[in-house]
Amino acid sequence: MMIFRALIAATALAIALPAAADEVSVKMLNSGPGGMMVFDPAFVTLKPGDSIKFVPTDKGHNVETIKGMAPDGADYVKSSVGQDAVVKFDREGVYGFKCSPHYMMGMVALVVVGNKRDNLEAAKGVPHNKLAQKRFDPLFEKIQ
Repeated sequence: MMIFRALIAATALAIALPAAADEVSVKMLNSGPGGMMVFDPAFVTLKPGDSIKFVPTDKGHNVETIKGMAPDGADYVKSSVGQDAVVKFDREGVYGFKCSPHYMMGMVALVVVGNKRDNLEAAKGVPHNKLAQKRFDPLFEKIQ
């Protein structure tokens, strides 16, 4: 009987505690999956409260929010070149990121947080250079 009560108490405690947030690592590379100047992975799905650690594995990279490609109220992100950046995602929606020095070479990433897609059409409508758009098109196709 005592073991049964302990099991019930442990189960109740586990239900009451919030789920631990995850941290995903995204490398910024000169060459990798998808070609030259890439984020790896370039498409990430998260739960609200999760984080991404953007790691400039190769020198000369940063991460920056693309204007118009984040949910209303989301923090604007711009890291220093060559520095890791940890970004926590509390707002659900679609986020677009670029490496500022290599955006013209198509270095972009897409992050989807939670189940709300309120800003999806606005994010899709942001104009990009030819290489960035070529990389965004298949990333948007992954959104369900």
